[in-house]
Amino acid sequence: MTHRVRPASPGEPAVVGLALAAVLAAAFAQGSWEWFSTYIGLTLIALIVCFYPRPAPTSGDTPAYARDLTAYALILGLSAALALAPAIQRWPWLFPMPATRADCPSLGTYAALRTSAALPTTPAPPPDALSFAARKASHEAVADCLAFTTTRWLPVYAIAVALLVAASVHLRNRPRRGGPGQVG
Repeated sequence: MTHRVRPASPGEPAVVGLALAAVLAAAFAQGSWEWFSTYIGLTLIALIVCFYPRPAPTSGDTPAYARDLTAYALILGLSAALALAPAIQRWPWLFPMPATRADCPSLGTYAALRTSAALPTTPAPPPDALSFAARKASHEAVADCLAFTTTRWLPVYAIAVALLVAASVHLRNRPRRGGPGQVG
């Protein structure tokens, strides 16, 4: 019995990439955002741009065009959000919501104090070890706080990118007036 392999349609690699993006986004949403998510986001953007055709209007099928444009824009928005997440977490100028970031250093200080208080006093730990443990606890607490804040605000960035993509694709697809052969 011979099995035939069905050729892939033009959008299938993008769909597979999106499934991968959803799984990876859920995995990265736990704990601090790492730079590998930037690589994943950029890879997904490349997959979508290379293998998923830009939506184009067809005569009389406005709902299908709107659906395709929405999906295309949301997919690119999700991928861009994954790519930007580590930078948003680490760079305040890219994430200018000071009220959401302000409490994270205080949590770091608290974590350092808790770590110092939890270490036994007899025998006395070496000062370098105590200092290292406190700094590490502080760093992890601040990173977790910033990651949590970033994850909460990431959909805003994803939707902003999706809106920009949708608007640019839609404007690019509009017929030009006054061009060659057209009366404007």
